[in-house]
Amino acid sequence: MAGWVLSECGVRPLPRIYARPRTGPTALLPNPSQIRLSQPNPVGSSFFISTGYRERNRGIKVSAPLKVQFVGEEERDGEGVFNGVGNEDGFDPGSPPPFRLADVRAAIPKHCWVKDPWRSMGYVVRDVVVVFGLAAAAVALNSWVVWPLYWAAQGTMFWALFVLGHDCGHGSFSSNHKLNSVVGHILHSSILVPYHGWRISHRTHHQNHGHVENDESWHPLSEKIYKGLDNVTRMLRFTMPFPLLAYPIYLWGRSPGKTGSHYNPNSDLFVPSEKKDVITSTVCWTAMAALLLGLSFVMGPVQLLKLYGIPYSIFVMWLDLVTYLHHHGHEDKLPWYRGEEWSYLRGGLTTLDRDYGWINNIHHDIGTHVIHHLFPQIPHYHLVEAVSNSIHNSHLTNDRNKRFLSFCLDDLLIFLCILTLQTEAAKPVLGKYYREPKRSWPLPFHLLGSLIRSMKEDHYVSDTGDVVYYQTDPKLNGSPKAD
Repeated sequence: MAGWVLSECGVRPLPRIYARPRTGPTALLPNPSQIRLSQPNPVGSSFFISTGYRERNRGIKVSAPLKVQFVGEEERDGEGVFNGVGNEDGFDPGSPPPFRLADVRAAIPKHCWVKDPWRSMGYVVRDVVVVFGLAAAAVALNSWVVWPLYWAAQGTMFWALFVLGHDCGHGSFSSNHKLNSVVGHILHSSILVPYHGWRISHRTHHQNHGHVENDESWHPLSEKIYKGLDNVTRMLRFTMPFPLLAYPIYLWGRSPGKTGSHYNPNSDLFVPSEKKDVITSTVCWTAMAALLLGLSFVMGPVQLLKLYGIPYSIFVMWLDLVTYLHHHGHEDKLPWYRGEEWSYLRGGLTTLDRDYGWINNIHHDIGTHVIHHLFPQIPHYHLVEAVSNSIHNSHLTNDRNKRFLSFCLDDLLIFLCILTLQTEAAKPVLGKYYREPKRSWPLPFHLLGSLIRSMKEDHYVSDTGDVVYYQTDPKLNGSPKAD
């Protein structure tokens, strides 16, 4: 099916172009079929080549899941496996990519950067209407057959509201700072998120994604911090379902090893010039909490729990699931960086796209996460196109392809069609640096397996090394046995 879609939509791999190597004798080049090129930069930058073989760098320490070695010591632990990580073709996920951030940026069409406030507000109106419509229907029907369906649907819609507020925080909602701030406060306060407090810490996350110490969200614990946790904290962090309820706790106290609160303007999360913004968000959050308290007296605490409390819990689960799995849970070990080995591009390339089936459109394509991490200014409604063009500068231009895409748009298979286009197009350029998401059924239940597996295996990283990988504590309940 996927192959047929690609054939009909006209997506083809880039033609092979062989360029003169920048350094080193040509005698050391592999067979041309093993050469992978980045997209050429239209403004005249050089081509970069990757041979698929490791470049020696004897000054970088690597912490692999089972042992620590120097990167330059290319000891094979198995066919194509270096230092406990890698795969059968010898790809090293921690090696520098053969392309630059500017190469990816240059391939994205200019209109993908354009922010349309009317279109953004249209999504807000749509989601708010659905939220109130679901609540009205649940109250009118008032059936225990309906309530569980309402909780799942409304919790998902709360998550959709968060994603729109997330766009406001990035400035991708509109170019008007005041509009972003007003809409962001309304959306996030309604679901008990301090808008500016979250916005600033999330900015820190994007600026340091993939960095062991400086990342902000779901960053790995160092071995020292991990072993210093008490047994209860360790169990709660790595035992389901507790990690899916972590977000409110994170807002109050951040992650282990870090201090501060998203509600406290004096927290080390913020600089003095951001104090007024944080106070404003905390006041809005308090006003929403007071409104909910008042509603509990008007309609009763049980009714408020059914209408708001349980959907809020579902929203928190969505948020924790999505944010965690965009940085964890891949079948292969992914690197985290320290020191000079970290770069914005290398950190961004360790993020993951995920397919959420029918939910892709409902929560505004947040699963298209790699390109969002690299370029958070792109509005969510341009992300899928930006991915397709940035990883393979290919356009659907002939009428036959347009007619076929129109057919896809009229069918529930739109999500499969679009995601197939983007992931297949990624392979010729990004190669192994782009991890194709596993296709979802209409509802993404398969992601629960990825989450559970990661919680059993991804516990901490070494205290030393500039390129490190998650290691497993065999003593933790439910973890795989050590070899």
